[in-house]
Amino acid sequence: MRYLFEEYAFDTDRRELHRGADVVSVAPQVFDLLDYLIRNRERVVSKDDLIDAIWNGRIVSDAALTTRLNVARSAIGDSGEEQRLIKTLPRKGFRFVGPVREAQGPAGPATADNPIEPPRPALTLPDKPSIAILPFTNLSSDPEQDYFADGMVDDIITALSHFKALFVIARSSSFTYKGRAVDVKQIGRELGVRYVLEGSVRKSANRVRITGQLVDATTGAHLWADRFDGGIGDIFDLQDQVTESVVGAIAPVVEKAEIERAKRKPTGSLDAYALYLRGSDRFYQFASRQANDEALRLFNSATKLDPDFASAYGRAAHCYVHAKVNGWISGTANEIAEVKRLAQRAVELGKDDAIALVAGGYALAYVVRDPGVGAALIDRALVLNSNLAEAWNFGGWVKTWLGEPELAIERFARAMRLSPLDPRVTGIRAGTAHAHFFLGRYDEAASWAAMALQDNPDHQPGLRIDAASNAMAGRPEQAHKAVARLQQLNPALHVSTLKDVVGPYRRAEDLSRLEEGLRQAGLPE
Repeated sequence: MRYLFEEYAFDTDRRELHRGADVVSVAPQVFDLLDYLIRNRERVVSKDDLIDAIWNGRIVSDAALTTRLNVARSAIGDSGEEQRLIKTLPRKGFRFVGPVREAQGPAGPATADNPIEPPRPALTLPDKPSIAILPFTNLSSDPEQDYFADGMVDDIITALSHFKALFVIARSSSFTYKGRAVDVKQIGRELGVRYVLEGSVRKSANRVRITGQLVDATTGAHLWADRFDGGIGDIFDLQDQVTESVVGAIAPVVEKAEIERAKRKPTGSLDAYALYLRGSDRFYQFASRQANDEALRLFNSATKLDPDFASAYGRAAHCYVHAKVNGWISGTANEIAEVKRLAQRAVELGKDDAIALVAGGYALAYVVRDPGVGAALIDRALVLNSNLAEAWNFGGWVKTWLGEPELAIERFARAMRLSPLDPRVTGIRAGTAHAHFFLGRYDEAASWAAMALQDNPDHQPGLRIDAASNAMAGRPEQAHKAVARLQQLNPALHVSTLKDVVGPYRRAEDLSRLEEGLRQAGLPE
């Protein structure tokens, strides 16, 4: 007899386990354990059942049984955490829960033991990154926990749907896979998605553990995985925390994966979105003027192919922000006019596109020097997508320029919580340093500036606030060192020209305090 499940074939006559064309090495006792569980898959088998059948009634410790079960799970690609195929039912026993087909002989036709649906035709992948969030598996003995797991998936689907750059499968489709053990590659083909998020929920006593993993459905490669623990008393707070963390992690991971995929495409096959992704790759190389110029060229090429590409206009405007921050442009009337054109185009076309609104709003605030308009656009983006770390980050900078450093700190903290591995983390930390500086907390400001410079020692806003904070805190040596590096990077920078590269501070005393700090640090007048 052969038992077929997922990509495995379990041959009891030959005592072989196959995964595709490969034979999986399995110890005899582990093979017997799998055999017993598969043959008795219609019921829960107790610990005593297993001991009688596999160990002939000998005394076996719980640890020894658990070890054998874990080895059996590992042989078929399962785990104690996931329990996709072999499920442990606390105080009851164990059951093989994966759909199985039976086949007689090595080449005989399969007979449906547990009938399964025939494969659905593969769907064409959308032009933008696509994702399905599968129902999380309830690993608890309490079926009532299903509501919690399902509610979490609902929240994640809703939150991800706010990212206009993502194609998110509706709940009604993804939930058709609930309770079914289906290969993610098959799900990707049937739903027409490139990425699949799957997870599990386990409740034990007063604690809950949630795990999640993001898989590339075209290759089966795992892109991200994490777990979250919390108390059952804070169940809804935990649900919100997990949703926020998962969404904050997935969005940049998917973007990075898509960028890498676009970089591998032949140049001749590029379309507007591929140009946008290639531009994003250059865009995130913050310290390179050449990369920034190339990003601007690619974003402009994307808008020529697709004149309604709101996010590409916003990113193009943001390239001018990078250039001005680093002193690569002086902000001439023509440059400001071009930024205004790009930003306004992004905002007009992207009224419901949070990324376009954020990028356009930040460019209007910083380059065009209109922080009030910029703040309003970023606030609108946060209404559309409260999980967008970029909006919280740039919103923090604008709040600092508007003279609201306490609110700025809150926004920077939210950005870091949503995207702890964000490529913009240097700017988020530098922004936090600025906010503390304007609150007179010079030691805290210097500490945040030091963290900002760990990842990018040449980040000019970080160097400026590092110099000013250390000078005001009475540490002239560190302050002078930062100014020396600043002058190497931007020889034209003086106290008198500082206002041209820093933000449009609404309160004159804020700019004066920053100028004084840099003056004490040794920046020439």
